[in-house]
Amino acid sequence: MGWIERVFEGFLWKSRFIVVLAVLASLVSSIILFFIATADVAWIAWKAVHYYVSQIGGSASEGYDAFHSDVVGHIIGAVDDYLLATVLLIFSLGLYELFVSKIEEAERDARQSSRILLIKNLDDLKDRLAKVVLMILIVTFFKNVIHTTFDEPLNILYLGGGIFLVALALYFTHAHGKKGEEEK
Repeated sequence: MGWIERVFEGFLWKSRFIVVLAVLASLVSSIILFFIATADVAWIAWKAVHYYVSQIGGSASEGYDAFHSDVVGHIIGAVDDYLLATVLLIFSLGLYELFVSKIEEAERDARQSSRILLIKNLDDLKDRLAKVVLMILIVTFFKNVIHTTFDEPLNILYLGGGIFLVALALYFTHAHGKKGEEEK
């Protein structure tokens, strides 16, 4: 029975390498989102230059509100894409470090730069992902607020409540972060 158990345990232990598929897929997805967001920012920059060049000699306020809303919406969308790309990158690195191997280059580089990408355990990964996901939710909230009309007083109250809840979430996240730093 001993050799069967050793073979099975060896197979079981090596099965963790299946995570490499998720690591690669997350990394590719992250790269795609970084390119899409960058292309969107380049496109909106081109559109802004074109708008302002077309306004030379004319009234600069013609269609400005619609243009401004479009630009802000695209920029917030790009920030949203960048944040999601960051989540995927952190997830990819975290899975690799947790299941496959420590990234030696990250350990060496962390002495001189940020330690945000160093994942020591599942709680580290969860904490980093939760903070970035919260930022995505905040960006999405503000993206939706831009297109909200405040025709009724209740809508303004909803906006105030939403801002309060976002502030509360940030407060608790910050308080949790301070507590975690004190424990280290």
